[in-house]
Amino acid sequence: MFYQLYELNHAMMAPWRTAADAMRLAFSNPMNPISHTYLGRATAAGLEVFERTTRRYGKPEFGLPETLIDGQPVGVHERIVWREPFCNLIHFERAVPKGRAADPKVLIVAPMSGHYATLLRGTVEALLPHSDIYITDWIDARMVPLSEGNFDLDDYIDYVIQMLHFLGPDTHVIGVCQPAVPVLAAVAVMEAAGDPLSPASMTLMGGPIDTRINPTAVNKLAEERPIEWFRDNVVMPVPWPQPGFMRMVYPGFLQLSGFMSMNLDRHLIAHKEFFAHLVKNDGDAAEKHRDFYDEYLAVMDLTAEFYLQTVQVVFMQHALPKGEMMHRGRRVDTTAIKKVALLTVEGENDDISGLGQTKAAQTICTNIPEHMRMHYMQPDVGHYGVFNGSRFRREIAPRIVAFQREHARHTNPVKQVIKGGKTA
Repeated sequence: MFYQLYELNHAMMAPWRTAADAMRLAFSNPMNPISHTYLGRATAAGLEVFERTTRRYGKPEFGLPETLIDGQPVGVHERIVWREPFCNLIHFERAVPKGRAADPKVLIVAPMSGHYATLLRGTVEALLPHSDIYITDWIDARMVPLSEGNFDLDDYIDYVIQMLHFLGPDTHVIGVCQPAVPVLAAVAVMEAAGDPLSPASMTLMGGPIDTRINPTAVNKLAEERPIEWFRDNVVMPVPWPQPGFMRMVYPGFLQLSGFMSMNLDRHLIAHKEFFAHLVKNDGDAAEKHRDFYDEYLAVMDLTAEFYLQTVQVVFMQHALPKGEMMHRGRRVDTTAIKKVALLTVEGENDDISGLGQTKAAQTICTNIPEHMRMHYMQPDVGHYGVFNGSRFRREIAPRIVAFQREHARHTNPVKQVIKGGKTA
C-alpha cells in the first residue's frame, strides 16, 4: 500500500500547494507594499520553496528549437519516428542547407533509470551541430496499461536492435550510463548473427559494464542484499486511476529518494541557497536552481521485471563481463564484435559508475582491431559531467564526433574543424 499512501499524501497536499502558490503571488506582487520589505520577500521565498518541494514534476521538454551548422543558425523540429509501448524514438530534424554532405547518423540510448530522456538535453545540444540525432524517449511505466505486456532487459535489447534496423546502415550508437550494458549486448547479438545493420561505432559513457571494478555505493547495495529484498521492498503495484493500474513497478519517487539520499547535505544546502537568492532578488541564480531541479525531480517508474533483471544480471551476477549473460536463451558473446568501432568514456570522479567500469568493455571486446578502439577519461568530472556541462562540450563531445567520422562506413565524412577538438 506504500504507493497508494504516497499518492494519497500528494492529493492531500494539493490544497496547501494551491494556497501557498496564491499567497506567494500576493507577497511578491510589486503592487503590494510588503513585497518590497525583507518580511515580504522572505515569506514569498518560503512559500515557493514549500510549493516546489511538495509538487510532482512533469516530464520536461527538450526545448531545442535551433542549432548552429557551419556557423549558421538552423531550425530544429522534434518528431517521433518510431513507436513501441515502452519507448518512442525522437528525431531532431535539422533544416540542413540543400546540397550539404550528410552528417553522421547517431542513435543516443538514454538511461532507463528513473529520469526522462531530457536529462541528456546537454548531450543532444552539443552533438546536434555535427550529427543527425535520434534519441530514445522511454515511457513512464505507470502510463502503460497491463494489456501491453511486460518489459524486461531482453526486451530492452530487442528495442535497441529494432531501432538500429529502423535507422539503417552507417548508424552510430551512444549508450549513456545504464544503457551501456544493453547497447553492448545488442551489438554483440547483431554481430554474432552477421547482421549487416550493426552500427558503425558504439560509444559507451559512464556505464556499469563491470561493477566489480571500483564499486560505488550503488554497486555495494546490490551486493549486500538478495534479489528477494529488492522484490519485497521496492517493487509495488501502480495505484488507480493511472493507466498502468496494477502493473508492478519500481516507483520513480523511491528512486528519487535514493538519488537524493546519496548527497542529501548538498541538496539541503542548494535549497537553503535558493531561499537566500529569492530573498535577495538574485533572479539568475534562482532560475538556475529551478532549471536544475525541474529536471532532477522529474522521475518515472520502471517495470519491475526490467529493474529486477538488471539488478540481478548487471550488479549481482556481473554476467556480461564474465561471459555468462543470456539473451532469449543464447549467450551474449562480446568477442563476436569485430566490425564495430568502440569508444569508452569515463569521468575521474564518477560516484555512480566507478572509474574502470566502462573501460572494461575494451577488455571483453577482444576482437575489435586496435585502430577501431579508443578510451578517454575526463579529469575532474563526476557522473553527470561525463555527458553534460562545459567539460563535456569542450573536451568529450569533440572526441565523440571525431571518432564517429573516422569510423563511418558508407558515407564521405565532412571535413571540418570542431572547436575544442581536432580536424575530423
